[in-house]
Amino acid sequence: MTEVPRAGTAARTLDVITIGRSSVDLYGQQIFSRLEDITSFAKSVGGCPSNIAIGTARLGLKSAVITRVGDEQMGRFIREQMQREGVDTRGIATDPDRLTALVLLAVEDEGVSPMIFYRTDCADMALSEADIDEDFIASAASIVVTGTHFSRENSDAAQRKAIRLAKAAGGKVVFDIDYRPNLWGLAGHGDGFARYVKSDHVSERLKSILGDCDLIVGTEEEIRIASGADDVLGALKAIRAVSAATIVLKRGAMGCIVYDGAISSDLEAGIVGEGFPIEIYNVLGAGDAFMSGFLRGWLKGEPLATCATWANACGAFAVSRLLCAPEYPSWTELSWFLAHGSPHKALRKDAALNHLHWATTRRAQPAQLMALAIDHRAQLEAVADKLQAPREKIASLKALAVEAAARVAKGRPGFGMLLDTTYGQKAFPRAAEQGFWIGRPVEKPGSRPLDFDHLPDLGSHLAEWPIGHTVKCLCFYHPDDSDELKARQERELLRVADAARTAGRELLIEIIAGKHGPLADDTVASILARLYALGIKPDWWKLEPQTSVAAWRAIEKVITENDPLCRGIVLLGLEAPEAELVTAFRAAAATPLVKGFAVGRTIFADAAENWLAGRIDDEAAVTDMANRFAALVAAWETARRTEAA
Repeated sequence: MTEVPRAGTAARTLDVITIGRSSVDLYGQQIFSRLEDITSFAKSVGGCPSNIAIGTARLGLKSAVITRVGDEQMGRFIREQMQREGVDTRGIATDPDRLTALVLLAVEDEGVSPMIFYRTDCADMALSEADIDEDFIASAASIVVTGTHFSRENSDAAQRKAIRLAKAAGGKVVFDIDYRPNLWGLAGHGDGFARYVKSDHVSERLKSILGDCDLIVGTEEEIRIASGADDVLGALKAIRAVSAATIVLKRGAMGCIVYDGAISSDLEAGIVGEGFPIEIYNVLGAGDAFMSGFLRGWLKGEPLATCATWANACGAFAVSRLLCAPEYPSWTELSWFLAHGSPHKALRKDAALNHLHWATTRRAQPAQLMALAIDHRAQLEAVADKLQAPREKIASLKALAVEAAARVAKGRPGFGMLLDTTYGQKAFPRAAEQGFWIGRPVEKPGSRPLDFDHLPDLGSHLAEWPIGHTVKCLCFYHPDDSDELKARQERELLRVADAARTAGRELLIEIIAGKHGPLADDTVASILARLYALGIKPDWWKLEPQTSVAAWRAIEKVITENDPLCRGIVLLGLEAPEAELVTAFRAAAATPLVKGFAVGRTIFADAAENWLAGRIDDEAAVTDMANRFAALVAAWETARRTEAA
């Protein structure tokens, strides 16, 4: 086992700090298309060191990045996304004078991915020695320096300072050669995909730091540029002549070779890491995924063969999916793949892996959820029509409901709203300002069989939703329904599940069985088991209160066996009186998977009717809803505390 030395690690709080590029990648969503013909893009964090920071964090390492971003929305996106990924952001400086770098990319053919770098005087290339903090560098077991940032004097000086400080503190220095010729001014703007242009200037600059490195990683082209040699074997020997570092030669689909000693005349005379037989879909970002996997092993003292296997596996995930960092595996996902493999050469088509990826990389949510549900449309329209009030007023009522929820939440986490597209225009931004979890219904009110509300093409409509909005779908489903009815409803549930995952939105499925048949201890559990058997794995379930502890245990057993990563269950209200809901809360609190509630008419029904009728003003309506919501929140929190005691 090759153990990475841990000199002076008493104060170590980080495993790795990466240094250099940080950009926003805009990936063309039309596959096998020229960049000229792309019509829509997916946004993600990009840049070699930023990708590695995210990749290592997903694999369980404590990572950080040193870079610069602009004082604008793209820079804030990078910082916020890094935080969501668990990357330490103390080393991200905000540059008030420069813009965050952008990269436009497309998949035109297998292994052909044109890209355009928008990096003229960008923020990350202004990195300077002043951005390198001695204590911060000393807090990490290793640093990763990257090739592009040796292309300018200021960023070159910054990385060399980091190397000196890391070595002085007993840390390890990793060099990702990361050669992009046009970022050294050696190719045109349209040649962003170019991998190699010989340059004595680049080689001399890179050769000067090889002796300070403990790990050097590069492709065949990158090994050549770093050494100045014209052939791979000669390049390896040239590097070894000036550096005792472990050298990792990346060979794409052929895997990799690790050289930890003298370089012989046999290129294969190293530790060979075999590749994985997968379809090559997009090669961009694969090297950063590879480095992430290798570092996960190398920094944990794993044998080099294991490091190579993990690196190749991570690279396989990257080349089989579209984006860069968002597609890198979590440790849970990687471990499952290494243990079980996949029947698919196109890993993006493996349902089991896709679910693990989704569930372990989705945005964090509070441990509990207490939501005011006012996504009702037909019911409120009926009340407005009865009172001869304009339906347009419903939108203002829903905005008042957000104010009521905000008074109860008082900035605390774990609160949310269910709001609809039809009347939620005023409420959505107000709920977002409060940091509320937001769920939006897609079903046609009261439909049985399930139908979608003005959304025949569900997927394209979801693309318009903010990324944090959860798709909520209510289905009236009972095991005693006819086979024809169940088949139609299951088909629609499969559609919404596919649309939510394709659009990258979380999914809450609400099942109401009690309105169309008796509820036994196994009724709801059997419905959930059936939907799981179809491959439907929502992030949340919304279920009616159960009549027995046995029913809750059966439900919990089904969810735990089929999707242990499910976020949990929230209780629905069905317009039950407050006293009944309090009793239901007590019964459900014993089930850890029940995380809270999403209740509506019990809270807003009286206020809505009186406000639409003009009998009370805005403040009275807000106060009434807030008081009722607060009572249910207190009842739930009491039930949970009592159960915990």
